[in-house]
Amino acid sequence: MGRRLLYLSRTDVERTGTRMDDVIQAVEAMFREKGSGSFEMPPKPGIHTQPDSFIHAMPAYIPKLNSAGLKLVSGYPDNYKKNLPYISGLMILNDTNTGIPICVMDCTWITAMRTGAATAVAAKYLARSDSSRVGIIACGVQGRSNLEALSCLFNIKEVKAFDINIETAERFSEDMQNILKIDVEVAKDVKEAVKKMDIVVTSGPINKEPIPIIEDSWLGEGSFVSPVDFDSLLKAELLNGVDKLATDDIRQMDYYREQGYFKTTPKPYADLGEIVSGLRPGREDDDERIISINLGIALEDIAVAPIIYHKAINDGLGIELPL
Repeated sequence: MGRRLLYLSRTDVERTGTRMDDVIQAVEAMFREKGSGSFEMPPKPGIHTQPDSFIHAMPAYIPKLNSAGLKLVSGYPDNYKKNLPYISGLMILNDTNTGIPICVMDCTWITAMRTGAATAVAAKYLARSDSSRVGIIACGVQGRSNLEALSCLFNIKEVKAFDINIETAERFSEDMQNILKIDVEVAKDVKEAVKKMDIVVTSGPINKEPIPIIEDSWLGEGSFVSPVDFDSLLKAELLNGVDKLATDDIRQMDYYREQGYFKTTPKPYADLGEIVSGLRPGREDDDERIISINLGIALEDIAVAPIIYHKAINDGLGIELPL
């Protein structure tokens, strides 16, 4: 019998029933490995066929997990006009002994879940442990997954959600209240979704030439911000005025700087691998204001994809294709 490849559609991936708790655990374990230096991940190269769009190739290898592969992912902010998702792509897993591809799966679900999980892991080490108020700016897929992940680690009592499309914000409020059983209020503007919040997540499109609107004075003492959309919404005074600025990968951020991003963003003091593994301090004071700009790294996908793959094998999901 010839070599076979397992193909998993998005429906197959979701049918594995993988929980956010499992994803958070996998991502945190990955960052611990990253801090030890036991990984391989070059900066992700990309091409850009439309303004503020990207098609990225994201390879990575985690020896401890015996996991290697590549994610090919695209992000096109105007896709909503065509009733298409902003993020799409495929995840390829390879046999680490032979290099032969063993699985190709839709990466949309994994991208959403691992991004939310990375925010939650960052918040575990950088937000106040008693954080209970969350501001969500942009109520799409990432707004949902980030709030779900944060609710796994924090006792969230209040959520303020803002989106430029009021109907999207209202739908987000209704859905997340039903799913998470917490109070989610639609904010009248961005300022209301930031002020008095313990944790703030911004998850709009990533802009190479940002038009920032969130001011330094809006962010209270002890707050933590996870800008999933890089520095697109944060003013320079805020980026330079916080007590600590971290990232999930310094080398990747340096690569983005070379491409023209992060013009007003200071150098991070540490990456999450260093923080999770205890090499650099996380939050040291309840009054610290901290930002972690998580770029979205291939190690996160490579940490989560094997969970999906093995669950699919056990449950008989997917389609086997000849190589």
